[in-house]
Amino acid sequence: MAHSHSKYADFESLREQAVTLRREGYSLRQIRDELKVFNNDILNQLVKGEPPPTWTKRPNAKDGLRARARELRLQGWTYDRIEAELGCSRSSVSLWVRDLPKPEPRYTPDEQRALMNEGLARRRAAEDEERKRTKLAARQEVGEMTDRELFLAGVALYWAEGSKSKAYDRRERAVFVNSDPGVIKVYLAWLDLLDVDRERLRFRVLIHESADVETAHQYWADIADVDPSVFAKPTLKKHNPKTVRKNTGDDYHGCLVIGVARSAHLYNRIEGWWAGIVTHAEARLR
Repeated sequence: MAHSHSKYADFESLREQAVTLRREGYSLRQIRDELKVFNNDILNQLVKGEPPPTWTKRPNAKDGLRARARELRLQGWTYDRIEAELGCSRSSVSLWVRDLPKPEPRYTPDEQRALMNEGLARRRAAEDEERKRTKLAARQEVGEMTDRELFLAGVALYWAEGSKSKAYDRRERAVFVNSDPGVIKVYLAWLDLLDVDRERLRFRVLIHESADVETAHQYWADIADVDPSVFAKPTLKKHNPKTVRKNTGDDYHGCLVIGVARSAHLYNRIEGWWAGIVTHAEARLR
């Protein structure tokens, strides 16, 4: 219903009445009916700055959470802990408690670092245990290997790590190089399976010039079950000052080079064996 301009000429008087009613607990609807002001814009201007009475507020499902969040914040809880405890979003927590004082840190920086390191140590220990279980289960899956399985594994191992002749450079020599003691043991077992006489084997260490050559000779001699005196003169790798070496320390023993004397026939057989494996794999891909 429209009202004439004169109806609202005394705005301040109407505002005084509206404020009084508001403070007595009247709702906007009740003030409207009491003062006969039916224009919502003017009605809102009349009570501007006066909060609505509590009874007019609609119940909010989050009011309980908000109150609990404020209680926890006052107890010194962090946003993360409150969020996890109440199952609400971080933005809601921030909105509810941002006017409250920030709690004092529970721990000093040193204590925080100690707790972090302790947590990392527990995590790494758990990861190590899981890694061990995985490796043990995988190892048990291998079970007993037949001679044929070792034969095929050795062919693949040589073709991955051994020297290979090129069409433009047919050297036809069986030479194997590796730094992993397990790989070396498998390769030597494979040569034994092929009845390659140990007297035909030639051993040499490939190592950085700053390393302990004598210790490396003894290390690889123990792995290969030979006397260190059988080793040929080592091949020393020159130091490159632009390179940051990571293969240092007591665990560094360089690489063991194993050559087989008079090995042209053996090498050609290896090429043939590998070609057979590839042919079988290609048939499965068709």
